Amino acid sequence: MKLVISLGGSIIVPSEINYNYLKKFVLLIKKLSKNNKIVVVTGGGSTARKYINSLRKDNLNEDIYSLIGIASTKLNARLVNGFFNKIVVNLPDSLREVGEALKKDNIAVVGSLGFQPDMTSDGDAAQVAEYIKADLFLNLTNVNGLFDKDPRKFKDARLIKKVSFNEFYKTARKIGFKAGQNFVLDYKAAEIIRKTHIKTIILNGQNLKNLLNAINGKKFIGTVIE
Repeated sequence: MKLVISLGGSIIVPSEINYNYLKKFVLLIKKLSKNNKIVVVTGGGSTARKYINSLRKDNLNEDIYSLIGIASTKLNARLVNGFFNKIVVNLPDSLREVGEALKKDNIAVVGSLGFQPDMTSDGDAAQVAEYIKADLFLNLTNVNGLFDKDPRKFKDARLIKKVSFNEFYKTARKIGFKAGQNFVLDYKAAEIIRKTHIKTIILNGQNLKNLLNAINGKKFIGTVIE
C-alpha cells in the first residue's frame, strides 16, 4: 500500500519533545515500510504556536505567521528524520521531490511543501496523498477523531465514527484557516479528499496499536471519512 501520515505537531512536541513516543513510532513505520511506501508529513504543533502567538498581538500580515509555521514543520521533520537516523540535507519542498524521495526509499519524512496561502501541513499531506495516489490517508492528532464539539472543553462531546467527504468539508470550511490553528484536519485537506475520494482516517496517534489496527483494517477508535 501507499500510506500518507499527517503526524500532528501536538504529538511530536506536546510541550516537550515526545521522545519515547517518537522512538516507538519510528520502529512501527520501519516495520510497515518493508511492504509499503510511506510518507510522513509533520505538523508544527506547540513550536509553531509559541512563535506565532508571540507576534499575534502585533496584528501582522497572516503570511508572516504562515512562514513561521512552515519553518516549524520543517524543524519537526528534521527531528523525526533524526529518529530514523536519516541525513536529509534538502528536505523535499515540492510534490515532485516527494515522489523522487519515495523512489529512493520506502519512507519519506517531510514538512510543509513550500509556501501555499491558507494551507496547513494537513493540506500538504492531502496533496501528497493525491499525488502518489495513496491507498490511505491517516491524520494523527491528540484526540480520538472528529467530535460534535471540542472534547477538551465538553465532557459530553460525541465521537463521530463515520462522515461523508461532503459533510466533513462543510464542517472544515466553516472553520476556515488561521496559521497555527488546531483543528483535526484543515479545509484545504478536506477539499482535496472530497475531490479525490481518498479514504481518510482521523485518530489519536499516541495509541500506536490503534493506528496499526486502522492500517490493517481491524477494529479501531477514530473517524473514517469516505
